[in-house]
Amino acid sequence: MSIYIKFENVCKSFRHEEVLKHVNFELKKGQIYGFVGRNGSGKTVIFKMITGLMRPSSGQIFLEEVNMTHSKQFPKSIGALIETPGFISHYSGLKNLKILNGLSEKPVSLEELKESMRLVGLDPDNKKPVRTYSLGMKQKLGIAQAVMNKPDLLILDEPMNGLDEESVKRMRHFFKTLKEEHGVTILLASHNKEDIQILCDELFYIADGTLRAQKETQAGVSA
Repeated sequence: MSIYIKFENVCKSFRHEEVLKHVNFELKKGQIYGFVGRNGSGKTVIFKMITGLMRPSSGQIFLEEVNMTHSKQFPKSIGALIETPGFISHYSGLKNLKILNGLSEKPVSLEELKESMRLVGLDPDNKKPVRTYSLGMKQKLGIAQAVMNKPDLLILDEPMNGLDEESVKRMRHFFKTLKEEHGVTILLASHNKEDIQILCDELFYIADGTLRAQKETQAGVSA
């Protein structure tokens, strides 16, 4: 299985504070990876670098063997939910997705947008504005937005945030289906290992800007 994403000795500093310290890892296609650490540990910084929203202070980042370290081109075929989802508050969930879909390089049909909402447990015919949504509903809409254009790489920061137990089970099943039936590579970040470990082929633990890996079975037992 070929290397899909590679970090080589990546560091990141803000105002002389080093938030990532010589991070190295290799990710393969069609796998689910978890990044576990406290808030502020560096998980979101790693995800922003992969999506091209942030550049490293030093080191190199490769996506499918292409050096993206200083590229100005946003990587294609990536769906992402990083930090709090941002939507137009007085529009419905579906209308928000329609607007974002219109900006995509590979837009999908209206029915496919509706199906993305159904898959995460939202009713696309609900006309209520997003400002009336609960935290969990906004999170679901953010995940629907991330998957709606059928990305090859899905990056989700705290995807279980605000979800009840039944919704967490739904999301786990959904992510597993994306991997097994569609070959999607999925990166999940969480401060709570229990939320994601059962899904992951490999977990990375991050603390104080340093990273270590631990192989895991999909049942969450150390291999």
